[in-house]
Amino acid sequence: MNIGIVCYPTFGGSGVVATELGKALAQRGHKVHFITYSQPVRLDFFNENVFYHEVYVPTYPLFQFPPYESALASKMVDIVQNEKLDVLHVHYAIPHASAAYLAKQILRSRGITAPVVTTLHGTDITLVGKDASYEPVVTFSINESDGVTSVSADLRRETYEYFPVEHKIEVIPNFIDLHRFKKQEKNHFRTAIAPDGEKILLHTSNFRSVKRVEDVLRIFAGVRQVIPAKLLLVGDGPDRTRMEKLARELDCQRDVRFLGKLEAVEEVLSVSDLFLMPSENESFGLAALEAMACEVPVVSTNAGGIPELNVHNVSGMLSNIGDVDDMVKNALYVLDDENLPRFKAAARARAEEFAVGNIVPLYEQCYERAAVAARQPR
Repeated sequence: MNIGIVCYPTFGGSGVVATELGKALAQRGHKVHFITYSQPVRLDFFNENVFYHEVYVPTYPLFQFPPYESALASKMVDIVQNEKLDVLHVHYAIPHASAAYLAKQILRSRGITAPVVTTLHGTDITLVGKDASYEPVVTFSINESDGVTSVSADLRRETYEYFPVEHKIEVIPNFIDLHRFKKQEKNHFRTAIAPDGEKILLHTSNFRSVKRVEDVLRIFAGVRQVIPAKLLLVGDGPDRTRMEKLARELDCQRDVRFLGKLEAVEEVLSVSDLFLMPSENESFGLAALEAMACEVPVVSTNAGGIPELNVHNVSGMLSNIGDVDDMVKNALYVLDDENLPRFKAAARARAEEFAVGNIVPLYEQCYERAAVAARQPR
């Protein structure tokens, strides 16, 4: 198939999943055309089946905000028509689904059928989409798509709860490249971080309030009172400065390292013993899946779609949102030398269920159904 993928090209989960999906589809022989305003950060290899089309947004003094949605729709029309695309797959509802609808109508006026699949990733529904100024457009765009998927059953439930969506939503979970995300021998790195054999805890996020990074530090402080430990924090965002201050207030700053944004996060995961995800909400928990693939068990909340990934007392442990004491207890239980090997093995085994080869065929089947639906009269 000739597939167009529209996504945000950033480090965010939806952009990462969309890019990795495109790369996997290309490896399976499909021609994949990425359509976005800059090259996706994970689009870092050459493949004869991968193409990138930049959306150029002109600026004029008349516009306070550049009209990205119109420029994107025009670019979609151009690529579908000239590259003979079989399907457009848009990731994140705003503004990609509405731009795809506009492109679809323009193409229809030219006698071209353009099936559209929309994948809902999380904050496009749980945060941004709930804004009253966006809700009518989000609802309409979802209903007018030829196929709709969500990355978890919880996100599907929330979509139906908050939006008058009539379209059937298919759950296709996120996936993992097990060749990239696997435990690597990084003993020199581990020795540099934990020279006295301390346990290493890890958290990665965009340091926003929904991630509850403050809870990460308080969990670590509780663990450190019982066993020697180090904490690695990967990422950056609005809460970082406040977290650096909190680490000093908790008097654990000497055992905490802020590593900033890292592309090769699998190298850090390979030296870690436990991944912390105390989020207030996660539609799926892709960072946790990456950890599990590297044999790192997860202590997390039971929020959103996380329990669909992290199995309590198997791949890790679950707690209620904000229950730091329980997460400390769970972390110490997992890190116990008698328990840790079992959790590590189970985490990897759970991650293998989400291998790219298991999930990508579900999208291929979705594309086929969307192509059929697009030909039906509405």
